[in-house]
Amino acid sequence: MNSLQRNKKLLGTPYFIWCAFFIIIPLGMVFYYGLTDRNGSLTFENIAAITQPEHIKGLFLALGLSFLSTIICILLSYPLAMILSAMKVSTKSFVVFIFILPMWMNFLLRTMAWQTLLEKTGVINSVLTFLNLPVLKIINTPSAIVLGMVYNFLPFMVLPLYNCISKIDENVINAARDLGANSIKVFTRIILPLSVPGIISGITMVFIPALTTFVISKLLGGSKILLIGNIIEEEFTQASNWNLGSGLSIVLMIFIIISIIITNIFDKGGESNFL
Repeated sequence: MNSLQRNKKLLGTPYFIWCAFFIIIPLGMVFYYGLTDRNGSLTFENIAAITQPEHIKGLFLALGLSFLSTIICILLSYPLAMILSAMKVSTKSFVVFIFILPMWMNFLLRTMAWQTLLEKTGVINSVLTFLNLPVLKIINTPSAIVLGMVYNFLPFMVLPLYNCISKIDENVINAARDLGANSIKVFTRIILPLSVPGIISGITMVFIPALTTFVISKLLGGSKILLIGNIIEEEFTQASNWNLGSGLSIVLMIFIIISIIITNIFDKGGESNFL
């Protein structure tokens, strides 16, 4: 038994080394800089800086756009996941491959492609001008940021939902129909409760990266729209104020932890209500 335990510890050594170098040490540096000033003295001013008008505005704007993007992803993904499940599409099929394919491309390139499409003299407006239609003035607006978030993170919502819905036993659905349940009751009493884990996973995988992003808002929103991610990025790269950037990162980390706790609570609630 002792030798078996030693072997397990040895097998886990690479994982512990990975965690130390890429999780524990970076987080320790963030907390060190966030809780100290330029002289290395302990301070909470970097965290309290979130109350400044430009910082609080960027935080709430990021929360609002991330929440809106997550809702749109759910509304688009759920019907799509149900259609794919009804088509008996396997995970290796060509249709699912189409949704996974954009994830293989570089995130920055995908966002820059939308910048080219949406700009004033871009592809979309060129086509609209050729057809004598009104041009779109969407670039450098919150709408463009939401569009970029939905496009980039939509596959992360589709796949968990599809995996959950496709695993629902058809006999349960057929039994409900035989007992007189209509389509609405089948959806609200069976399909929706059983797909709650997929919804929670999708929300986590969409909301968190949308909240922390700065590339999408920088390319599609322009320099006029600053989310909290852009503010943190500028503090590190332009202002060279690692202390303030780390302090704001700690605040953002707290909001991420809160969102995870809330989604876990709803996940447990959904399971208990169904049972």
